[in-house]
Amino acid sequence: MITLSKSLLVSAFIGLAGACAMADPIKNETPIEFEASGGKSAEAQSGYLMVPENRANPESRQIRLEYVRFPSTSENPGTPIIYLAGGPGGSGIGTAKGRRFPLFMAMREFGDVIAFDQRGTGASNDMPSCESSQYDPDTEAISDEELVRRYKAAADECLDFWKSEGIDIYGYRTTESAKDLDDLRKHLGAEKVSLWGISYGSHLALAASKEMGDRIDRMVLASVEGLDQTVKSPARTDAYFDRLQAAINQTPELSEQLPDIKSTMRSVFAKLDAEPIMLAVPQRSGGTMPFLLQRRDLQQVTSGMISDPQFAIMAMQLYAELDAGGTEGISQMAARFVSPNEPISLFPMNFAMDLASGTGEARKQAIAKEAETSLLKDYLNFPMPHLDSHVSGLDLGDGFRTAPVSNIPLLVLSGTLDGRTYPESQKEAVAGFGNATIVTVENAGHNLFMVSPEVTTTIQSFMRGETIETDTITASIPTGG
Repeated sequence: MITLSKSLLVSAFIGLAGACAMADPIKNETPIEFEASGGKSAEAQSGYLMVPENRANPESRQIRLEYVRFPSTSENPGTPIIYLAGGPGGSGIGTAKGRRFPLFMAMREFGDVIAFDQRGTGASNDMPSCESSQYDPDTEAISDEELVRRYKAAADECLDFWKSEGIDIYGYRTTESAKDLDDLRKHLGAEKVSLWGISYGSHLALAASKEMGDRIDRMVLASVEGLDQTVKSPARTDAYFDRLQAAINQTPELSEQLPDIKSTMRSVFAKLDAEPIMLAVPQRSGGTMPFLLQRRDLQQVTSGMISDPQFAIMAMQLYAELDAGGTEGISQMAARFVSPNEPISLFPMNFAMDLASGTGEARKQAIAKEAETSLLKDYLNFPMPHLDSHVSGLDLGDGFRTAPVSNIPLLVLSGTLDGRTYPESQKEAVAGFGNATIVTVENAGHNLFMVSPEVTTTIQSFMRGETIETDTITASIPTGG
């Protein structure tokens, strides 16, 4: 007969009790078969919790926050891992259905994985978008200043509309979302959670590190946006184009086609300022619509395309075609983004979240100065910082924007060809973390999780508590379109 000491019996009982606690059902959860793209699926739990829309208002309405929980595959799971989508406005549940589904499944090795729809996003959104009476006209040239005026008028209309719909715009700030994460932790019955986020999701995670402290076990963040980095530096955007050129130069075919992208961009901007181009944009219903291409239209389109190198290279090819007098490429591109007589529309969550995070006065002035001579001016940020003080009392202030100081174990994955969150900015954002590991992903852009299998293995090593042996992962350079 095998006998156990009293201490071993106590330890065994505690371990069994812990296992039973993990098996206990969680309130408001329902078993589902989660269906992802490509015919993939997994057993999961669909759940929700209720939180105040604005915790500062005792009479606040309650809002419902939805999530999908993928149970851990481990016999001894660690803390629940909450995925935080970017944007602001992205859906965690929607992300799990897409290309990152295999990574969600791989993360189950370490704990339950929670695809979380933040307040005002995906299944956690019960708010209407707002179509204003304001337009950026299709065929009329208006000044940059006039466009800003129209956006401010649209914001006023939308604020009145949302108020009439019973929406408290002051509830849509990153600090409220950080408190949601702590409430989700309690809902899951966990002492701690781990956070896994990208872009705005990293911004939220950094805010949560200040709100939750040691109730966070560890964090995996990619394409980090610091608490004072909602408004991006135009000068650093210009430096990004130098890195993009260096990558282009490594591919002979691209190098011959795009020998000096910054000069080409300046040439095209000068031509458009002198004479905007009337495009014939193909329509799905057949025929074409006229659209007057101005310099800022191209700057705005480019701002959306430089997040990842494959799209940035396509944008540079459009510039080369325009510089040579062609318009076929930009007309086809406009067909994807332009709808006839489309009004200025605003969505409450991302409108308020960005304005609330804002930027300090000194940084705002520095960015305005940089924008005077930068390639994209301030259109990477538009309509920030143009509207950043438009809603009285919404800004969270410089205290919020102060970078966190923490010893939470942190893994940062940073792409060298990320045109939205830059490597040097990301290092600044996490400089206060004394237990941070930064891995640079060469040739990767903003959406880097799936660019190399090494990204997954690096995350797995970090989650196991292993020492990360490399500080660089190299992905292939895309060739554009």
